[in-house]
Amino acid sequence: MDRVIEKKKGIALVFSRKALPVWIGVLIAALILFLLFRDNSSVLRVEADSLTTGEVVEGEFNDYIRVRGQVQPMVSIQLSPLEGGVVDRIITEEGANVKKGEPILELTNEGLDLQILNAEADLAEKENMLRNTMISMEQQRLSVNQEKLQLAMEVQRYKRTWESQKELFEEELISKEDYLRAMEDYELYKGKYQLVCERAVQDSLYRGVQVDQMEESLSNMKRNMTIIRKRKDNLVIKAPIDGELGLLDVALGQSVSQGMKIGQINNLDSYKIEVQVDEHYIDRIMPGLAATFKRGDETFQVAVRKVYPEVRDGKFKADFKFVGERPDNIRTGQSYDLNLQLGQPEECILIPRGTFYQNTGGHWIYVLSPDGSKAVRREIRIGRQNPRYYEVLDGLKAGEKAVISGYDRFGENDCLQIK
Repeated sequence: MDRVIEKKKGIALVFSRKALPVWIGVLIAALILFLLFRDNSSVLRVEADSLTTGEVVEGEFNDYIRVRGQVQPMVSIQLSPLEGGVVDRIITEEGANVKKGEPILELTNEGLDLQILNAEADLAEKENMLRNTMISMEQQRLSVNQEKLQLAMEVQRYKRTWESQKELFEEELISKEDYLRAMEDYELYKGKYQLVCERAVQDSLYRGVQVDQMEESLSNMKRNMTIIRKRKDNLVIKAPIDGELGLLDVALGQSVSQGMKIGQINNLDSYKIEVQVDEHYIDRIMPGLAATFKRGDETFQVAVRKVYPEVRDGKFKADFKFVGERPDNIRTGQSYDLNLQLGQPEECILIPRGTFYQNTGGHWIYVLSPDGSKAVRREIRIGRQNPRYYEVLDGLKAGEKAVISGYDRFGENDCLQIK
């Protein structure tokens, strides 16, 4: 017989087979909600003593950077020999004060000595050749004049003969042949005389040109001789200006070449400060920007004189000049820490400088909870910086605290559990 199945009620209904799909649906929904709303942040436990924290404050941001520079003379002149040679004598030691024209060292150059001797021999030979040529030309001129004088006398003689024969011929006392011969002799010597006169003129012109050329050549040789002798004077290296012999990099017996840098003269009348600045500031530093530094209890003013465009190893060079007084007993090579003012002070949110910036680039930071038990990673935006503070543009509020020490050992964890 059939048995009547009673409907389950209460707890029995909840755990019945019919309720199984509902339970499965509830579990799936709970799992989805857990995955959606669970805390996915990774946590790292750290010791409180290993952290350095800083408080976010609102205050005046002084836009300056601190750079270290070295004192250098404003004007330095390189010492380079105009003639190569061997160092024979060092007259002035490095670091001494020198006057313009004062000898510093002497060189020897046997090749230059031989060149001077050869030039002197060539000059003497040229002078002797010119002298012999002048004598030869004078003898030739005298010879031509003598021939000219002789022919002039012959012309006069044959002219008289011709005129006498002409009178006799007209009186028919001599033959026509004798008359013509006398006339031809006269014309012949007359022509010879004219040719000698023309040759004398031509020889005179030629002699003048030749003598001018030889005298010009001799004059050039004399000038060359003077220049070569002056080269001998160049073997004595002299100070080009008044100043300090800041560098002399030679030794006795050392061979130095022409144009080689062997030393440096520093003009001590004015100084500059050379600094190396991070390339991050290359667009903000320009001539005229003011800076200060302290020496003892005194503060001195300087200003940017020149900015060099070339960047090397992430830095560029800038020169500063003194404005007003400069420190007493200033020395080349001294170092000063300059505070370079980049802009006017402004009110903003500040956080102390720390090594976290090297790890995050100023894009995020660990912010402490009010009770200090943990620090949570937060996105921020940092603007300008000076030796003490970073300017916070977004992400932090005054009164909050953050971890400002290095993050090298924290990895990519989102939360630090502080013990």
